[in-house]
Amino acid sequence: MQYSKELEEMECVLQGTNHGPAPIPVEGKWVQSTQISDVSGLTHGVGWCAPQQGGCKLTLNVKNGIIEEALIETIGCSGMTHSAAMASEILPGKTLLEALNTDLVCDAINCAMRELFLQIVYGRTQTAYSQGGLPVGAGLEDLGKGHRSQVGTMYGSRLKGARYMEMAEGYVLEIGLDENSEIIGYKFVNIGKMMDAIKKGVDPKKAFEDNVGTYGRIDEAAKLIDPREK
Repeated sequence: MQYSKELEEMECVLQGTNHGPAPIPVEGKWVQSTQISDVSGLTHGVGWCAPQQGGCKLTLNVKNGIIEEALIETIGCSGMTHSAAMASEILPGKTLLEALNTDLVCDAINCAMRELFLQIVYGRTQTAYSQGGLPVGAGLEDLGKGHRSQVGTMYGSRLKGARYMEMAEGYVLEIGLDENSEIIGYKFVNIGKMMDAIKKGVDPKKAFEDNVGTYGRIDEAAKLIDPREK
């Protein structure tokens, strides 16, 4: 290490007390974090690409600084889905620092990784005060039955009004309108549950019918319309 001549000629002033870093909450413990292996936690973050064409929600479960599981959910960009596939192979097994400095293929995923890094190293995780945190595998619980992302897809225009296309409950088949042509409910099919039934050998038509549900006052609707066709 080289020092400037000016610095070398200065008087040496000894450092006073040094209590180390402020402790952060890590899975139910207070930890003075000095290295990556000191941090653990499960948390979520979102990122977006430069043109803001698409976004990523990233969930990481970190144990002793190492990513044990990752859930990558993307929306708005077809190429981003392929980037997510690659990120699911890249992230597990890496330390937080490695992941922060790894090309995760897509700007939105890289951005989400940055946001998660900040949360985790500052002790702002979802499991900060949960003793032992959450077991590896807990990331899948975000998806619920059928293991599909919670997606909302809606469209509205001044000329023709709103169209509900996908809710957390599933793919919207029809929206119900009252006498004033205002939305009062919708009919949907839970794609995840339907596909699970089909994989188990249930006839596709029956699997579809068994997983159709409604929300709101759709039974009182004066008219039902397909949000994609009408």
